[in-house]
Amino acid sequence: MSKLFETSEINGLKLKNRFVRSATMEGMASVDGTGTPRLTDFMADLAKGGVGLIISSHCYVQNVGKARNGQMGIHSDEMIAGLQKITRAVHANHSKIVCQISHAGFLGNIQVSGETPIAPSNIEGLANEPRKEMTVEDIQGIIEAFAAAAERARAAGFDGVQIHAAHGYLMSQFISPMFNHRKDEYGGSLENRVRLPLEVLRAIRGAVGSDFPVLAKINCKEFTDKGLMLDEFLQVGTMLADEGIDAIEVSGGLLIKPKMLPNQLGINKAEKEAYFQKEAQALKKQTNVPIFLVGGNRSFHVAERIVTEGLADYISMSRPFIREPGLINRWRSGNLAKAACVSDNLCFQPLYEGKGIYCVSEERERMHQQ
Repeated sequence: MSKLFETSEINGLKLKNRFVRSATMEGMASVDGTGTPRLTDFMADLAKGGVGLIISSHCYVQNVGKARNGQMGIHSDEMIAGLQKITRAVHANHSKIVCQISHAGFLGNIQVSGETPIAPSNIEGLANEPRKEMTVEDIQGIIEAFAAAAERARAAGFDGVQIHAAHGYLMSQFISPMFNHRKDEYGGSLENRVRLPLEVLRAIRGAVGSDFPVLAKINCKEFTDKGLMLDEFLQVGTMLADEGIDAIEVSGGLLIKPKMLPNQLGINKAEKEAYFQKEAQALKKQTNVPIFLVGGNRSFHVAERIVTEGLADYISMSRPFIREPGLINRWRSGNLAKAACVSDNLCFQPLYEGKGIYCVSEERERMHQQ
């Protein structure tokens, strides 16, 4: 049997294979952030399709941290009932689910939250509207909000939480020298810039205990010379590991410019797949925590090589599951053809239009055949 289908365990969380659905913004929640039947069915289909671990799309921990309509919320106790329906549906179909908790920070949207977005620093030129530079009191509120969100995730039946510290959302904004120009104890040196994510991790541990898996998603690069570099990424990963994080998902990129996007285009041959594998391998060499690798994974044989050679421990995928929620069952059955995803990013357009994410290319192909 392939190593990809071996069982494994992360802080008591037993997983049936090494395939992870990386967090993807579904855009299927209600306007107030509550779960919907469509969102529940979407998650259930991933579980039915054989994914070992599902990571929910980023759930905002404060209203001001909301990025767009259709986003899941975990900012109040009123969200728990809707989230419970999702976790029960996933568990009924023999998979596990972790809740990604997040704050948009600089990427917050005043049109959907009704509040001026907050950020580590109010940097001119990165946005059309002003951002409120956070006070130390604001930062303390963020720490408390993440801890409360983790408590709600546990109450809702999630199997763990993942701190979203990638792609230019608030936690990664503090880490990134591009976003963080602060002069206090939360800015300047890398140790200061990582202070908030570490304090969030400690607060979450205090809220949910040591037996509840806490993961993190971090950037290994930001595709700009003003952003995070490899040596700092490795230090960030090491600090999180030393603080007791249970697993790290390695990603990269920022959502502010097309050339910085984490979801790269045209992954049409094996050489273009797993485009953060060298960075993931570098982190794995200097930490003992499990490493998830996301970014352009499309072929079974590439995924198997990565795990077999010890470059990473788990294979995370996002766009392939939008088109093929049953991809893992297909591979397990012996049909090892690469994922049908063509990496055109058209799946995100319906999300921006408020329709929820789906594979536009597949729909066009189906209509052409009729």
